[in-house]
Amino acid sequence: MVAQIFPDRFPKRLAALLLSITLASCVRDAHVPVATAPPPPSVPLPVRAPPPPAPRVVSAPSALAANVATLVRDFDGRVGVAVRSIDQGWCVDSNGAQRLPQQSVSKLWVAMTVLDLRDAGRLRLDDPVTVRREDLTLFHQPIAALVKGEDGYQTTVGELLQRALTMSDNTANDRLLRFVGGPGAVRDFLQRKALDNIRFGPGERLLQAQTAGLIWKPDFALGNAFTRARAKLPTLDRIAAFERYVSDPPDGAAPIAIANALARLKRGDLLSKVSSDYLIGTMESSHTGKQRMRGAVPPGWSFGHKTGTGQDLGGRTAGYNDVGLLIAPDGKSYAIAVMIGDTPKSIPARQALMQAVVASVVANHG
Repeated sequence: MVAQIFPDRFPKRLAALLLSITLASCVRDAHVPVATAPPPPSVPLPVRAPPPPAPRVVSAPSALAANVATLVRDFDGRVGVAVRSIDQGWCVDSNGAQRLPQQSVSKLWVAMTVLDLRDAGRLRLDDPVTVRREDLTLFHQPIAALVKGEDGYQTTVGELLQRALTMSDNTANDRLLRFVGGPGAVRDFLQRKALDNIRFGPGERLLQAQTAGLIWKPDFALGNAFTRARAKLPTLDRIAAFERYVSDPPDGAAPIAIANALARLKRGDLLSKVSSDYLIGTMESSHTGKQRMRGAVPPGWSFGHKTGTGQDLGGRTAGYNDVGLLIAPDGKSYAIAVMIGDTPKSIPARQALMQAVVASVVANHG
């Protein structure tokens, strides 16, 4: 075989060597791939996320806006109204940015502070609380009838909260306020939650004394001592104190700010779901203000609210309010604030204004 591949002129030994090199080279080329440099790693092209869809702009019902503006314009007194659609985001208001006296509407912020501390694990609704005679305040305080002797009335945080919201009990609210750390704790809650344009006053005793032109004394909590002391003040002093209060209320809040806060409560932005549901359910069981906004809520709709009423002087009232959450049968909801800061109008006329706002929201629903 070697002789056939290589001529005789090659020495046999050399020819055999060349043949073995040639065969080895052929075998290597046929079965072993020649090493080559690895391809550069593939770098995926950046994938651009599609732009988010533009938010759907939903305009407020024009008929509702016109009606609210007319109701406020034709009402005699300082009044502000705000309506926010929680599902669609639009807001209708008239004089909605001016601060007006809250009065007992401010009990909402005490309740939220309590429930915020509960969410943080710092208190429970069944924590015991004692209400004593020195805790009594003034005006509407049904719990006072239960406070007897040195032992006072043994209750819980939850019962005080229920009484403050559903009965607007001033002593129950002030006792809760002291339990959570006083007005500073509530103001801290408002600030942390960015609830702007909402003031919190010094508590019921000091607020009402200042509005009347008095300096608070513990004796004012007993019987009608506060009313008698107020009646002894010179008329001009009472008018001056009243004017100071309504012009720059220490518990003032803008209707838009309150409507926004209620909308955030409903969405669960302020408290846990458990606490949000608890508070809204408590507001729905309120016993006060049945002829205010609630008087126009149709069957099948639900409504939770908080009222507020200030002192009278010469036929004027420093704060007559109702704020709440109106929920339609289809689940859509509205936050509404109707606040009358100062008016000589009769109570039926004030209630008619509030009911007209609710009726307009219902008429324009959907």
